[in-house]
Amino acid sequence: MTRNQEISHNILELVGQTPLVKLQTITKDLKGVYYAKLESFNPGHSSKDRIALHIIENAEKKGILKKGDTIVETTSGNTGFSLAMIAIVKGYKCILAVSDKTSQDKIDMLKVMGAEVHICPAHVAADDANSYYETAKRIHLETPNSIYINQYFNELNIEAHYVSTGPEIWKQTKGKVTHVVVASGTGGTISGVGKYLKEQNKQIKILGVDAVGSVLKKYHETGEFDVNEICPYKIEGLGKTLIPTATDFDIIDVYEKVTDKDAAFKARDIVKLEGIFPGYTSGAVMQATQQYADKDYFTKDSVVVVIFPDHGSRYMNKIYSDNWMKEQGFL
Repeated sequence: MTRNQEISHNILELVGQTPLVKLQTITKDLKGVYYAKLESFNPGHSSKDRIALHIIENAEKKGILKKGDTIVETTSGNTGFSLAMIAIVKGYKCILAVSDKTSQDKIDMLKVMGAEVHICPAHVAADDANSYYETAKRIHLETPNSIYINQYFNELNIEAHYVSTGPEIWKQTKGKVTHVVVASGTGGTISGVGKYLKEQNKQIKILGVDAVGSVLKKYHETGEFDVNEICPYKIEGLGKTLIPTATDFDIIDVYEKVTDKDAAFKARDIVKLEGIFPGYTSGAVMQATQQYADKDYFTKDSVVVVIFPDHGSRYMNKIYSDNWMKEQGFL
C-alpha cells in the first residue's frame, strides 16, 4: 500500500490515514496478533493533529475564528505542537500553557514554532490559579479575538477520532479487530475510537491505559473522584488529576495502570525489538498491553490494535537519556 501518492497543497492535508504495522518481536510470547497504529506518521508526529485540526476547522466553519485571531490551549506538548503548526499554515497566533513536567524538547519545539509558551507547575490542583488549566482560561479571557480549544471538555475531541481514527482501524483490520489498547488522557482518542468500533461490533473490547498517580481508573470503576489516588508522575499526556468530560467512561471496558519506570523501559524495548521509535505514552500503552496479556485478556484468536500516540523525538532528554533515567532511579 502506497501512502500519499498525490501532491499535498499544505502539510495539514497529511493529517490522518496513519499506518497499521504488525508487531513482530515484542509480542511474540503473547496470545493473538498485534498491530501498532503509528500516530507519529501524522505531520505533527502525534495523534493530537487530528483533534487540533478538527476543532479549528469547526471554529472556522462557525465563523468564530478568523485569520489573525489567537488560539489558546492547555497542553502537555503534543497538542500544542499541532496547534502551533496549524497556526503557521492558517495565519493565527498561538499561546500555550504547559506544565513544568513537559519535556524540554517539547517546550523548545513549541517556541521554535512561534508559540508563546507559559510554563506552569504540574503538581497543583486543577483549579489552582497557577495550574495550566486556569492559566489558559485567564489568558483566553485577557486576549481579544481568541478561542480556547479546551480539549479536556470539548466534545469535538471525541468526534475527531470517531470520524477518522476509528474508521481507519476498522478498515485496516478488515473488521477483524477484537481489542484496542488506548492511552486515556483527555479521553478523546479512546472515546471516539471506542464509540465507532463498538457501533460496528459491540463485542470489541476497549482497553484503557492509565498512570499510577491518576484518578481515571478508580473513577471508571466506582464513580468516585478520589484525591488519595493523586500523586506526582512523569508520563506526559496520560492519566489525569481531574475528570475530563471528553472521556466517555461507558465506552471503556476496563483500565490498567502503569508506572513511570515500566513505561520508560517498555518504550526502549519497542525501539530495540521493532525498530519503531515511540514516545513515553506509547511505551505506557505497550506496557499495559503486556499487563492485559498477563491477566489473560487475549486468546490465540485475538486481533489487538495498540495505538502508539506519540514519537520518541519529543523525549530525548527524558526516557532516551541515560542521565535522566538515572536521576529518576530507573537505571
